[in-house]
Amino acid sequence: MNDRYSRQELFSPIGKEGQKNIADKHVLIVGAGALGTAGAEGLVRAGVGKLTIVDRDYVEWSNLQRQQLYDEEDANKKMPKAVAAKVRLVNVNSNVKIEAHVMDGTAAKLEPLLHDVHLILDATDNFDTRMVINDLSQKHDIPWIYGACVGSFGMSYTIIPQKTPCLHCLLEHVPIGGMTCDTAGIISPAVQMVVAYQLSEALKLLVEDEEALRQTLVSFDLWKNQYTAIKVGKVKKETCLSCGSDRTYPFLAFENQTKTEVLCGRDTVQIRPSKPVQYDLKKLAGQLRHEGIVEQNPYLLSLTLETSRLVIFRDGRVFVHGTKDIDAAKTLYYRYLG
Repeated sequence: MNDRYSRQELFSPIGKEGQKNIADKHVLIVGAGALGTAGAEGLVRAGVGKLTIVDRDYVEWSNLQRQQLYDEEDANKKMPKAVAAKVRLVNVNSNVKIEAHVMDGTAAKLEPLLHDVHLILDATDNFDTRMVINDLSQKHDIPWIYGACVGSFGMSYTIIPQKTPCLHCLLEHVPIGGMTCDTAGIISPAVQMVVAYQLSEALKLLVEDEEALRQTLVSFDLWKNQYTAIKVGKVKKETCLSCGSDRTYPFLAFENQTKTEVLCGRDTVQIRPSKPVQYDLKKLAGQLRHEGIVEQNPYLLSLTLETSRLVIFRDGRVFVHGTKDIDAAKTLYYRYLG
């Protein structure tokens, strides 16, 4: 007899009925970095029925310090994080249906994935994507769990449409918009603490025990031994354009989505073409082989130049490494791909 979930079922708030509920649920994780890999592994080990992973990036050596599903081979091969995560997770629990999407978390890309999703887990590194998640959550009545960390600091909050303030409401009252990893770095215990809060809340939602949900926004600093829990229920605004009575979901409008951006904590600019593009990577490798060092896998192509590197994805996105200057990045983009 397979007793894979026996210890989890012995926990009375879950039990056998709760385990069945977990197995019937579909979770979408947006981001497969530090928070995303730990959250995905926790859900897969817990026996979630289906997991969809969305991530735009590939594995680099600097990820290995805290992104627990990846290894040196993934970094050497520049494997897309979503793909590498799926490979590892299938070996953890083959009973879970896992989908991996190598793409940017835009409204146009995410919305088609939501038709049977019960919960969204935030594992992103930027507020543009979080605000898209927030509006999609409100539009489709899907709970989502916000999480962020930088340095030794972390924060998490569970957002339930119709009941709690949304992220748009919170941003006007709670100082959570300034969190980035640009200069502060990050230690892995902060990641694990945020994930512990996110996964605990996720399990409560998956077993349909909403009464057990935390009613506060929690933040902590592990290095400074600080912990704060803030009641934010009263900041919900009837006039909020994302969750109020006359909502317009402003962050789902294409004109509000960043097409060119500096990636968090890196000398890298992402350029997303204004029109859909699908690159033939084999053909492109032939065209660029005399321009620099070309490396390729089934998902992306890397062109290393003297002082910079272009990473070109099949879906048309390009990472220009070696600069935070958007104009300089665009110049390189048009020189080699225009």
